[in-house]
Amino acid sequence: MRNRLIDQIREDGFAVIDDFLTPDEVQELLQVGQNLHKDAPKEERKVFSAKADSKSAQSREQYFLESADKVRYFFEEGAVGENGELLVDPAIALNKVGHALHTEHPAFEEVTFSDRVKEVCWQLGFRRPAVAQSMYIFKNPGIGGEVKSHQDATYLYTEPSTTIGFWIPLEDATLQNGCLHFIKGSHKSGVHRRWIRNPDKGADELLVYDRPAPLYPQSNFVAVPVKAGSCVLIHSQAVHRSDANKSDRSRHAYTFHVIETEDCEYSKENWLQPAEDHPFPVLYERK
Repeated sequence: MRNRLIDQIREDGFAVIDDFLTPDEVQELLQVGQNLHKDAPKEERKVFSAKADSKSAQSREQYFLESADKVRYFFEEGAVGENGELLVDPAIALNKVGHALHTEHPAFEEVTFSDRVKEVCWQLGFRRPAVAQSMYIFKNPGIGGEVKSHQDATYLYTEPSTTIGFWIPLEDATLQNGCLHFIKGSHKSGVHRRWIRNPDKGADELLVYDRPAPLYPQSNFVAVPVKAGSCVLIHSQAVHRSDANKSDRSRHAYTFHVIETEDCEYSKENWLQPAEDHPFPVLYERK
């Protein structure tokens, strides 16, 4: 398994592990996720935009920036009216919940710090891996928005590049409901742009892109539909995207990112920074 995983990530920039979670584990996380909306704030509903644009709400919000050790709630663009009122059923209004589910919610903590995750990190050569952030992504039917083509390293930059995403669908991810699409081998071309803390402290935008969005031919992408409970491992420089969910079936997923902390620098320009009293939790230390 080790050689296959390493070879596939080195070659393609991603790899799929089938049956990573048991059906019972999938159902437990799905049930927890389906109830997360009950804890969402009733006031000041924050909308999350996956559009590649520094004018989005999260580029201006401390609510977003200060979420490394907290659970924050982000709504779909079409779910909230001009005065903050919900336009859809609360059960399908959320875009995602993050970024510390792995430490703040027992069900997600159990999966994230499981022996299976540690074993994968060990096989990939991590020496002192830490979990930087986690998210529950809803991709609800009819309203689940498109995620534009991007690299995770744009947002979670390390030197050298070590970040690996664990993306675990809790429902089958299909062509109809917004499965992931990748450009195979795109991780070999470096980091195309970064989203960084604005050096201009007087500006409205707290976060800015350091260069324009690259253009990726749609014909270069391959769809990667996967079954619930599988795990897609994503190299931080692999270009990927997902379409809007136009179907009548949701595509819930749990995802988190692991970084190397030994002989590796996590950029202080990244949007997400660990709280002083809450460093990124370490999975293990290789002796």
